Formats: sequence, structure tokens, C-alpha cells
Amino acid sequence: MNTRIDMLMNPGPEVRAAILEPLRAHNRAQAGDPKPEAIALVVRDEHSGEILGGLQAEIFYRWMFIELLAVPEQTRGQGTGSQLLNMAEELAREKGCIGIWLDTFDFQAPQFYQRHGFSEFGRLEDFPPQHQRFFLHKRLA
Repeated sequence: MNTRIDMLMNPGPEVRAAILEPLRAHNRAQAGDPKPEAIALVVRDEHSGEILGGLQAEIFYRWMFIELLAVPEQTRGQGTGSQLLNMAEELAREKGCIGIWLDTFDFQAPQFYQRHGFSEFGRLEDFPPQHQRFFLHKRLA
């Protein structure tokens, strides 16, 4: 087979899908079906029903990855973030997850997650410049 490498700037979702397919096939062959399951816990305005924030996660290979957690500015410090995290952990336990992992920046309150029992397993310095990105996990089993 002859191949070539092309550079694409701002590729569309079809390019990502094409690259992911052989990677996912290889991963399935090595580690089995990840059985992905997406979940969301949303914070809504009681009157309008508008989504103001929440938590989005995916469970695969028996680990929950928290991709997004955003608490509305007007509810910060009132336990909303803790409630979201506790609900996610409860769901992860119900689903038989080994643990939960996430990443966050130094300006996004990594201490919040550490207060909830998460431990650092990695750190990327200067991302963004003069800041840090933390990788945290919490084993449930």
C-alpha cells in the first residue's frame, strides 16, 4: 500500500472520526469493548428551566471521566459543585466503576477536587503559559 501524509488545518469532524476508527478498533482488540456511556447532571433555573451549568461525564473501561463541571457564578459557594460531584460519584459506584478521573487548571480550583478525595497523578506546567493543568483521580474500589 502506498500512502502520503497531508496536513489539514482546522479539520472537520469527519477527519477526527476517520482517525478514531482504527484507534478504537485497536483498543477494542487489546482491552475489549469500553462500553461507553455518557451522562450529564444539569443545573437549571427553577423558573425558566434554562440550563445554567452542570457536570458532563463518560464512563468507559469502568472509569468515569468528568469532562466538564461548571457551576453558575450566582450559586458558587453554596454546595452546588459538591452536590454535582457527589451525585456523579454515587452513579459511578452504582455502575461498578473502579474510579473517577478528570483534569482541571490551577485557576479552576483543583483544591475543590482534593477536598473531595481526589489525588494528583499528573501535572502539565505552562499550559496555558504561566499556569498548570492538573490530572486528578479518585479510586472507588
